[in-house]
Amino acid sequence: MTQRLVVIGNGMAGARTVEEILARSKNRKENRNEVGGEGRIPDGNEVGGEGRNPNRNEVRGEGREPGEGRSAEREARRSGEGGGDGGFVVTMFGDEPYGNYNRIMLSNLLAGVEDEAGIFLNDLGWYADNGITLHSGTRIERIDRTAKLVYAADGTATPYDKLIIATGSSSWTPPIKNINNPKRGYHQGVFAFRTLDDTRGMIRYARDHERAVVIGGGLLGLEAARGLQNHVSEVTLLHAMGHLMNVQLDERAGTMLKDSVESRLGIKVVLNAMTTEILGKDRVTGVKLADGTVIDADVIVVAAGIRPNTRVAADSGLTVERGIVVDDQMRAIGEDDIYVVGECAQHRGEMYGLVAPLWEQAKVLADHITGSDPDAAYRGSKLHTKLKVAGIDVAAMGLKEPETDDDEVIVYSEPKKGLYKQIIIRDGALVGATLVGDNSKAAGLIQAFDRGEPLPDVRAELLFDLGGAKAEVTPGEMPDDAQVCNCNGVSKGAICGVVDGGCRTVSGVMDRTRAGKGCGTCKPLVQRIVEWAAGGEAEEDPAASWYVPGVPMPKPELMAVIRRYELKSVSSVFDKLVPGGEHDAKSKMGLASLLKMMWADEYVDERDARFINDRVHANIQRDGTFSVVPQMKGGVTTPDQLRRIADVADKYGVPMVKLTGGQRIDLLGVPKEQLPAMWADLDMPSGYAYAKSFRTVKTCVGSDYCRFGVGDSTALGIALEERYQGLEGPGKMKLAVTGCPRNCAEAYVKDLGVVAIDGGRWEIYVGGAAGAHIRKGDLLTTVGTADEVIRLTGRFLQYYRENANWLERTYTFVPRVGIDRIREIVVDDSDGIAQALDAAVEEAVQAYQDPWKERAVPATPGQFRTSLPLTVLPQVPVRA
Repeated sequence: MTQRLVVIGNGMAGARTVEEILARSKNRKENRNEVGGEGRIPDGNEVGGEGRNPNRNEVRGEGREPGEGRSAEREARRSGEGGGDGGFVVTMFGDEPYGNYNRIMLSNLLAGVEDEAGIFLNDLGWYADNGITLHSGTRIERIDRTAKLVYAADGTATPYDKLIIATGSSSWTPPIKNINNPKRGYHQGVFAFRTLDDTRGMIRYARDHERAVVIGGGLLGLEAARGLQNHVSEVTLLHAMGHLMNVQLDERAGTMLKDSVESRLGIKVVLNAMTTEILGKDRVTGVKLADGTVIDADVIVVAAGIRPNTRVAADSGLTVERGIVVDDQMRAIGEDDIYVVGECAQHRGEMYGLVAPLWEQAKVLADHITGSDPDAAYRGSKLHTKLKVAGIDVAAMGLKEPETDDDEVIVYSEPKKGLYKQIIIRDGALVGATLVGDNSKAAGLIQAFDRGEPLPDVRAELLFDLGGAKAEVTPGEMPDDAQVCNCNGVSKGAICGVVDGGCRTVSGVMDRTRAGKGCGTCKPLVQRIVEWAAGGEAEEDPAASWYVPGVPMPKPELMAVIRRYELKSVSSVFDKLVPGGEHDAKSKMGLASLLKMMWADEYVDERDARFINDRVHANIQRDGTFSVVPQMKGGVTTPDQLRRIADVADKYGVPMVKLTGGQRIDLLGVPKEQLPAMWADLDMPSGYAYAKSFRTVKTCVGSDYCRFGVGDSTALGIALEERYQGLEGPGKMKLAVTGCPRNCAEAYVKDLGVVAIDGGRWEIYVGGAAGAHIRKGDLLTTVGTADEVIRLTGRFLQYYRENANWLERTYTFVPRVGIDRIREIVVDDSDGIAQALDAAVEEAVQAYQDPWKERAVPATPGQFRTSLPLTVLPQVPVRA
């Protein structure tokens, strides 16, 4: 009989539990069919069912009054339409207005190494495909255990046969004076670090401020501090205890971690720091400690711990202590039909905040609720973790300090290198281990800890390679149930099973199992296991070499075919080269850039192939408005230009005028319909601050005024920007010219940087970066004249344009190709293509048109039509 399953919580634990239930329901159905079951056609309302009715299985946001729809469900069960044994109609509720995302990845999002799309685990299609009704942005406030109803904040009720509570936890706020504002929650400038909205707000606010304080020196606080370094210039970490990560590490390990955080990352750490007050009236200006110390700050992040969300359970009469108390089957005490999973569950007095125990709980719950294994029982978890904390290797498992005189302790410490290793052995078994600075032995230690395996007589072999011993456990030596990915609970056996099923590419295995999709530290091990399971070498994913995902060709082959058939529009590429002529939206922007690079003024522009920024020639902001950045060649402007910018800002009520890192002025918060008029009033060219193109040339004062200048960097920077303005590319191209090796224009960390040196010569560096990725550029060559700089700049940029992958910046392209090879081609002309590169970039230069001239005659009727109000994405329908 199909049952109604309601899940309160759409976070990692709740969604993972539903995934486990899906898998078991699918297996049961397949097994029934194999043994000659009823052969019925499953309805889409059953978990895992196929052939579902799409109208009934949308991810929908409508609420139901008590009893509404019950008669239809009864009739479906009566007729067998709703599925048979073990099937569920699933309804999920989530406080946040989103699908399920990986909370572990928020630190990567804050650090700028991951975008929002990359952290979502289940898109809306997953809910729809599995017949799941998702009520996002809907809080459940009460459970009627007798009537088997859950009541939402809006008063609507949903019936259940089985209920899963997966409410997780929330950020804990210490009792600090002025931390809250009665009218808006946290004081302005104070943030928690727990949700996607927390992270968004932090990023947005930090961009305009310089000093941050993070309260809390645990894992989350360290990750927050590291991530904030990408947005502010100064970060101070305050921890109330005597050493960092005091829950996982002993004092010596915590001290070693502190030294590494301060010396390697430049984060100031203050221990035994009890924050007593948030300073500032309208917005934060600092914090005050118990000893009277005042630390100035514009941004404050609270990462002082978490507390389980148990209120709905307590208000509904369930047994709650620190968490919601459960038995070994993950059922709430005294309840046959209510299960609890995740951070809100208290099992045998213990609560767990790491993901691995949550996955173990989810498996037991799924086994029991589906009947796949009625005897399944959760016995608790042996805790271990292996990860990078703010970029520093840390592993911890079991005891952090010996508990008896008989415990055997082996310690290795090398403070100058930031290395600390400790193992604790009891009765011949590993009961604890701590590693800081080197995780190379972590996998073997975790295996010995989990399984109680015999240990070598020479204990040092657990920490070091002695006498030529293997550096690490090989995939063949690992048991099938050895956990590979702690973030997503993926075992070696699961990975091998996917390979045995026919998937032999690393990317394909990662997509199917999610191994390596969390913090990413296990990716090398995943690759080794795939290679081992595939018989020695994994297959190369063909799609990995495609220039865009929708056209099955690598870039050189794609360009050759485009030239052969003279394909000058995006639609013609799809029609000619894609089987079935299917137009792939994700490929359009990359193809448009490529075709514009190849054909210059012969390119046939199709506006729907452009990203919104390229359609309206401005950078869209989070609220749907745009930014306007006029060109200031080489960072040089005039009083007349400044007056025009000020007048325009006044006339149009621009909310913010901001100096950019590229030495320009940014007008922020401009509605789309005002763009043409604003461009006309400015009467300045576009600064291209929105496109995958040549952006700007940053310069220093140069030789005219600077006492140290040995070259006219300003004039050369202006000349470069005048020549290559708007040049299309596979990624952004940011340049700089500095008048001496003191590098005031930061030329060493640009896509192409030029540095003046003694003797009237210029050094050219390529492949630098100073954003989310930091890399000093490689020296391409040294030349004697500005003309040579301009010519070789164009030649390098054209070679990059023709050979880089879509969205591949030069800091990736240069090391991939190799600076020696690039020098051979661009400087030495070893391949004989220098003349062709020069001609191609000249053609692109001659085809340049200022896009802001479209203000007179819009390219399409709706090009500058209002787009506000804009609903922030990603989100799903919210229950009415």
